[in-house]
Amino acid sequence: TTDPNPHAWMSPTAARTYVDNIAAALTDLQPDQAEQFRANADSYKRRLADVDGHIRSGLSQLPKDQRALVTCEGAFSYLARDTHLAEGYIWPVNTEREINSDDIRRAADFVRDHHVPAVFCESTVPAGPKQQLMRETGAADGGTLYVDSLSDAQGPVPTYLDLLEYDAKTIVTGLTSAFTPTTAGQRQ
Repeated sequence: TTDPNPHAWMSPTAARTYVDNIAAALTDLQPDQAEQFRANADSYKRRLADVDGHIRSGLSQLPKDQRALVTCEGAFSYLARDTHLAEGYIWPVNTEREINSDDIRRAADFVRDHHVPAVFCESTVPAGPKQQLMRETGAADGGTLYVDSLSDAQGPVPTYLDLLEYDAKTIVTGLTSAFTPTTAGQRQ
């Protein structure tokens, strides 16, 4: 798609830039609180760095020729970039059109070409296209990812940091537990 991908918040690296910008804007509004804003920003950025480290450490378990992430929506470009994953998806970000057989075929080709062991879908979209992609390729269900929404307080992602940690764990677990050198991403 030619539209810009607005999902930079899915990257802990990019999120640290958000935190700096928010702290700077708050400091402009309340300069007498600058020290507190900076301390809070530094603490939050450390937590983001921890999540980033977990993602990178977990994904390092994957063989280099299988470092690929396939989702329903192309919302993980920044995370894929930061973690050196090839990115595939069924549809681009924020599409208003119907999903068609060409979308599934392109995604299936990507899964097979990159030996992707598991595919993922976002919590806010129907799972049907993912299930069709799984049938076409033999890839496993990697799980559900959160992108554009949080859960309630008792759910798995009540905060943004919880969302990042949950998605990181889901991606790492999905890709590493589904990995088998002889069957990953191959039609069954």
